[in-house]
Amino acid sequence: MLATTQTLRMSSAAETAKFAADLAPLLRAGDTLLLEGPIGAGKTHFARALVLARLAEPEDVPSPTFTLVQTYSGTDVEIWHCDLYRLTHPDDVLELGLDEAFESAICLIEWPDRLGALKPQNALSLRFELTDVPQERLLTLSAQSQRWAPVLERFSG
Repeated sequence: MLATTQTLRMSSAAETAKFAADLAPLLRAGDTLLLEGPIGAGKTHFARALVLARLAEPEDVPSPTFTLVQTYSGTDVEIWHCDLYRLTHPDDVLELGLDEAFESAICLIEWPDRLGALKPQNALSLRFELTDVPQERLLTLSAQSQRWAPVLERFSG
């Protein structure tokens, strides 16, 4: 396994949404994105833009804060958007069916620390950080799997 890390500077919410839309077509069944960062850092905004980019017809893409999971029928694969903030134990993930989704869907996971040992080793981690500049975010992408090398290369500037 190859560890790869890359940091991008997003100057606005629109730039974050564009990055999500550019990344969306590169994803395939079995891909998991682990969305990390504090509340308000842009995780849900990113996920919403990515989901919308994969849908044939636009639809409402609410935050899964209270439902825990929102699923969408993408043009060629199911998309799971999960907010695990309220989970108290990694076993709760199994009750959601997320372990099966990791193999067959595109999974966007907010608060992936709640996964514990169930965190997929082949996932792409995206860490969102606030800066002192209004609307600006630092987005650090990291992966252990070779699967993500060509994806990260594409965004290396």
